[in-house]
Amino acid sequence: MSIHARLLLATFLVLFSTACSPQTTPGNDVGTSLGEIFATDKLVIVNDEGIRHEFDVYLAQDFEQHRRGLMFVRKLPLTTGMLFVYEGNEQRSMWMKNTYISLDIVFARADGSVSSVIHNTEPLSLRSLASVEPVRYVLELNAGVARRFKIGTGSRLIWNAAES
Repeated sequence: MSIHARLLLATFLVLFSTACSPQTTPGNDVGTSLGEIFATDKLVIVNDEGIRHEFDVYLAQDFEQHRRGLMFVRKLPLTTGMLFVYEGNEQRSMWMKNTYISLDIVFARADGSVSSVIHNTEPLSLRSLASVEPVRYVLELNAGVARRFKIGTGSRLIWNAAES
C-alpha cells in the first residue's frame, strides 16, 4: 500500500472513530466524572422482607441533572445508584438514551414507599419507562440489584434529606 493510501486510511479511521464516539457538549461532558456533577449521599432501602440495605447514591436534583442521569456511564458499583429527586408528585418516565448499562428503575412515593419497579432496562433505548402512579423519587440501580436485594412494592426508601 502506498504512503498516500496509508495516510488516507489513517485519516478516515480517525474521522470515523470521532464520528461514532459520544460527543462532548457543555453540561454533558462524557469525560466528566459523576462526582463532579452530582452530590452524593447514603440511601437506606428496607426491602420486602424488612431487611435494610445501604446504598451510595448520586443525587439528581435539578432539571440539568435529571436530563443527564447515568448517560455515558459504563460501570456502576453494585451498591451504588442514582436518586432522582423531584419537587412534587407526578407521573415520571425515564429512558435509556446514551445509557450503556442495563438498569433497574425503582419509582417511589413522597413517603419513600415503592410504587413500582422496572427490571433490566434495555441500554440505549428511547422507549419511555413510566411509573404506574405519581411519584416523588426515581432510583436507578444496576440491573438485577432489585431482585437480588428483594426490592419491590413492599419496600421503602429512607433518605435523611427527604425528612428535612
